[in-house]
Amino acid sequence: MHLNYHFLKFLCPALEKKFLGAELVEIFSQNKNELIIGCNIDSKDLYIQANLLPSISCLAFPSDFKRGKKNTVSLFPELKGQKILGIQVVAFERAFEISLTNGFKILFKLHGTRSNLLFYKSEEDLPFKLFRNDLKDDWQIKIEDLAKNLDLSRTEFENLEGNASKFLPTLGKIPREWLKQRGFINAGIEEKWQLMTLLLDMLDSPLFSIIEKDKDHFLSLLPEDSHKYQTSDSIDATNELFRYLVVVQAFEKEKHHWVKTFEDQKKKSNSYIQKSTEKLSLLESEISPAQIADVIMANLHQIDKNAEEVSLFNFYTQQNQVIKLKRGLSPQLFAENLYRKSKNRKIEIDQIYQNIQDKEELLKKSSSMLEEILGISHFKELRSFVKSNNLVSQEKEKQEQVPYKRFEIDGFEVLVGKSAKSNDEMLRHFAWKEDLWLHAKDVSGSHVIIKFKSGIKFPKTVIERAAELAAYYSKNKNETLAPVMYTPVKYVRKVKGAAPGAVMVDKESVLMVPPIGPKE
Repeated sequence: MHLNYHFLKFLCPALEKKFLGAELVEIFSQNKNELIIGCNIDSKDLYIQANLLPSISCLAFPSDFKRGKKNTVSLFPELKGQKILGIQVVAFERAFEISLTNGFKILFKLHGTRSNLLFYKSEEDLPFKLFRNDLKDDWQIKIEDLAKNLDLSRTEFENLEGNASKFLPTLGKIPREWLKQRGFINAGIEEKWQLMTLLLDMLDSPLFSIIEKDKDHFLSLLPEDSHKYQTSDSIDATNELFRYLVVVQAFEKEKHHWVKTFEDQKKKSNSYIQKSTEKLSLLESEISPAQIADVIMANLHQIDKNAEEVSLFNFYTQQNQVIKLKRGLSPQLFAENLYRKSKNRKIEIDQIYQNIQDKEELLKKSSSMLEEILGISHFKELRSFVKSNNLVSQEKEKQEQVPYKRFEIDGFEVLVGKSAKSNDEMLRHFAWKEDLWLHAKDVSGSHVIIKFKSGIKFPKTVIERAAELAAYYSKNKNETLAPVMYTPVKYVRKVKGAAPGAVMVDKESVLMVPPIGPKE
């Protein structure tokens, strides 16, 4: 709920009290989709940190921020020296505006994956600059059009027949879930109104909790029995949530990645050792082909040249044995083949022994690494662990063997097939039904997969950029605009006997994009 109107109505007055009269000293960016606004008031530094990545959109208001010496760029020079005159929430909207001297305004549009900062000049309705220029629709946003005038009376509630989404569309996921758990959907109008009244009272109480669900962190305005952090200060709540989302959650995500990597290594190593040991036992328990060859060579005079099988006394086992011969091959040549096979079997057995030994060493190393990483509790330790063990370069080498090129677009992983055969392999082994599949329409080209992220819809900007890659890696590469179809992977199927890379698509959407390759 940190991007929700019901929280912003507490946050904005607190920000206004803290930042009123502050002068904008610097505005810069040093990470993709992150903007820092440095302010100064009464010789004190204040900062507004806006992280607008589609995967994590959140704000922070630190009193100190170390600007990097490299990879940093200053932005919006026309705002430097302006002073903050006010900070106001936009009525019933996920947005707030900062009013500056000379009529400038900064709109914080906090629309989840499409969050952005819009900059307005005096007496101009439309923005003159955007922070995220890829959100082209934002050029048409007028601040006055965002505000909503909602009637929260009981009469209006009854007119809407107790429909919570129509009555108060700004509720957000956590309050809607609270209503649902208390039987709101099937309740009578009187009980619904009582629940809604109680909920509105709680949303008007300045108590903010950070909770964890499914390894993600959220801000809640409702009373929470289990919480990571709780405060009545909206700025503290924002800063602490930022820490959980950007630092803690990122740390836990990276740690989980490496834990899973070593757990998978252990699992695969154990499986390989078990299967190889069974195969070794089988090979060593079988009668050696060389023994059969010895028996044949000792009895060549008894074997008819055209015989397909013969019963001979095996002096190794001290028993008669029926030996099948190969038609068209003399007993002597057949015996020579058996000697060769026996020699190859010895090489195979020696190789299996070596492979088992290698896997046992890998298992020991994986177990040690897993034990070490499970004890790590800070990002600095984790980065040191990854660097000292050269894990990143090892993973890059491993990725070079996969059938796809990998890109990252606004926090989403995007895979592009390397060839027709690779397209099939990628679709079979690296795509899941909720992933999004893209392909240039009616021409040959690479399959493109946008990996699904739980709880996050595919942003329009990510789909468009992935489509540009799909068009670029196709026969339409040199066209000005190219049609690209896209659909969830579950609607894409491989037909038996079809050519490599060929698929059937049961349901699709199409968009027109310019073919644009990887950007440096």
